[in-house]
Amino acid sequence: MLNTVLVALDGSEIAERVIQTLDDLAFSGDAKVILCHVFPTPESEIELPADRPQSESPTFSYFHIEKQLQSYQEKLSVKSELELVTGDPAEEIIRLANIYQTELIVIGSRGLMGMKRIVQGSVSSQVVEEANCSVLVIKAR
Repeated sequence: MLNTVLVALDGSEIAERVIQTLDDLAFSGDAKVILCHVFPTPESEIELPADRPQSESPTFSYFHIEKQLQSYQEKLSVKSELELVTGDPAEEIIRLANIYQTELIVIGSRGLMGMKRIVQGSVSSQVVEEANCSVLVIKAR
């Protein structure tokens, strides 16, 4: 039975599947789930092309993500906490897993292939490689 699980959510369409997967896990009576989201650092936002429309303001995005995580939190049958942090996604997920001493990280994979995977990298692959605990990767269908 699991005591502490970190669930990494990026706001993509796979997040709902990740949350649904939690229903299939066996939690102990005093289990805790940490729902986390990692915002990119300001340096990475500077690299965005100037000729393309930018997403909403960081403040709006923060509150939107926080509300989304709270709605997932309401669906859980175990205690939960929210962690909204800024930094490199894989590094921050691993850092939080170490802080909370989680037994499992649950993360989605968008299934990037070819050049997209090389250019954008795979957060889930890096987490699997570097985490000190087991990692459950939920793939897009």
